[in-house]
Amino acid sequence: MTTLAVCQSNYIPWKGYFDLIRKADIFVLYDTVQYTKNDWRNRNKVLTSQGVSWLTVPVRHLHLGQLINEIQIADQRWQSKHWRTIEQQYGRARYFDMYGAELSLLYRQQWQSLSALNEALLRTLCQLMQISTRIVRAEDYLLTGDRNERLIQLAQQLQADRYLSGPSAMSYLDQSLFTAAGIEVGWMNYSGYRPYTQLHQPFVHGVSVIDLLFNTGPAYRDYL
Repeated sequence: MTTLAVCQSNYIPWKGYFDLIRKADIFVLYDTVQYTKNDWRNRNKVLTSQGVSWLTVPVRHLHLGQLINEIQIADQRWQSKHWRTIEQQYGRARYFDMYGAELSLLYRQQWQSLSALNEALLRTLCQLMQISTRIVRAEDYLLTGDRNERLIQLAQQLQADRYLSGPSAMSYLDQSLFTAAGIEVGWMNYSGYRPYTQLHQPFVHGVSVIDLLFNTGPAYRDYL
């Protein structure tokens, strides 16, 4: 059985995002849909000595219907600010030296496309976490119809017979259409993650996966 997962690209996502990826054989970056402001596409949270803090990539959002893969980054000053925050808050973490050097290289580059930035970070983080799932882009496939039809078409074109979805899709996913197409639907469950030792308290689950990596290193799988 070949399992497919599909999600819009996020900026340095939380651990649940990577849990979804590692449970799939193929993961599709679904950036051919409308960009949503104040969402996870261009920002995420890290844990600091003052509590949770947002890291936000500045973007040019020109109109309501603009697709995620059309979004451009607004300026090139954010990289040094983000990396300085990451280094200051996680530099004392046990595994920072194991992963920090490779991640820092991406923050030294100039990025124009938000999708390209997110994909590069995602692929690097998967490599560091030894996640071998095949990652592809939705824009490379011919998709028509509503969101259910598009997901089914992705599964068919990628020869997947199981679709693994996040729980938020329960409100719109028509499982009968997937069943009729011979595709089994599975649901992610993000509850029950074990806490791990963070540099700052109280413990917070919903921060970027870098928090998990820097604090637990190769043992990260024990907390997914």
